[in-house]
Amino acid sequence: MAVLEQLTSQQAIELEDKYGAHNYHPLPVVLSRGEGVYVWDVEGKKYYDFLSAYSAVNQGHCHPKIVGALKEQADILTLTSRAFHNDVLGQYEKYATELFGFDKILPMNTGVEGGETALKLCRKWAYLVKGIEQNKAKILFAKNNFWGRTLAAVSSSTDPSAYSDYGPYLPGFEIVDYNNLEALEKALEDPNVAGFMVEPIQGEAGVMVPDDGYLKAAYDLCKSKNVLFIADEVQTGIARTGKMTCCEHHGFRPDILILGKALSGGVFPVSAVLADDEVMMTIKPGEHGSTFGGNPLACRVAIAALEVVKEENLAENAERLGHIFRAEINSYIETSNIVRLVRGKGLLNAIVINDKEESDTAWNICMALRDNGLLAKPTHGNIIRFAPPLVMNEEQLLECVSIITKTLKQFE
Repeated sequence: MAVLEQLTSQQAIELEDKYGAHNYHPLPVVLSRGEGVYVWDVEGKKYYDFLSAYSAVNQGHCHPKIVGALKEQADILTLTSRAFHNDVLGQYEKYATELFGFDKILPMNTGVEGGETALKLCRKWAYLVKGIEQNKAKILFAKNNFWGRTLAAVSSSTDPSAYSDYGPYLPGFEIVDYNNLEALEKALEDPNVAGFMVEPIQGEAGVMVPDDGYLKAAYDLCKSKNVLFIADEVQTGIARTGKMTCCEHHGFRPDILILGKALSGGVFPVSAVLADDEVMMTIKPGEHGSTFGGNPLACRVAIAALEVVKEENLAENAERLGHIFRAEINSYIETSNIVRLVRGKGLLNAIVINDKEESDTAWNICMALRDNGLLAKPTHGNIIRFAPPLVMNEEQLLECVSIITKTLKQFE
């Protein structure tokens, strides 16, 4: 077995800088180990993880049940491709469809592949079921959405850092304002609209939580126009917001549900699209797929990851701790001149710093948080997202709140 060198943080960062593409701007910390809510850097310093790999490790780092499933399956069979059946895929499909309440599941690997799959399903359904004229179907997206970096994803983006210099863009996509029912209703007047794809809470945009009633009303509007409601729950799903899916808070089930990230507990790339037969069965053999999609390793890992969420009541824990977190931060805000507000649902939260987007205050706060033993990352300049693993307990949460407020006071 090849043995990797023992590097210092500086050496590791210099290697990435020299040999890797510069497509990320990570916080300068080099992690080498994780367990539960904690991570350690190469020098051995311990941190609370308040990003959870963008909600991919909801079940905590290196959960023994999930890692155990990975190890056990890795010794038996890892990949067959979909040219053949395997003995795990069907069991995973049954477990997941029954858990989320859909007829069918289409397994993929990454969240953005889930989004691409949902769009292809929507267009197939538009032509074969709704009867839209070929190549005329339109799909609506919310302003400030983020669901990945493929050409389809950037074609639907309103963020210049995502779409600049990647044109020409994919046609058939239109943007409506998020949390604006009038704008959605007007856009739905077009009979060629086939779907509306939306994050129940916009994560990358800064944990933008819509008004109460918006999502259900948007779903009802789509139903009234025979338009598919596509819920991008790659980040908000798998118990992150206090329910198994965020849509459950609002009492409806989307027509197409996209899952990823914590579907594997951060152990292996696993994503999925769920829909009923009317939508899912429009795609026939050979029309969509993936060499690794539905591989036995991924399926075993995903079953274990979902079982952990249920067995350890992670949705209920996220709901309870989220209320505590926001109450504590709101109490701090009452006397703060640096934090404008806190918003979120469950354990997906963010604070808005009283600075402009182009300010470096939020970045500097995150650097200070790092020094104080907690890892978080800014988004959109003046917003800091807080999303710890859902296995966190109340004592740990309150200790983290203390670290956060102590750090913020340094910037008052």
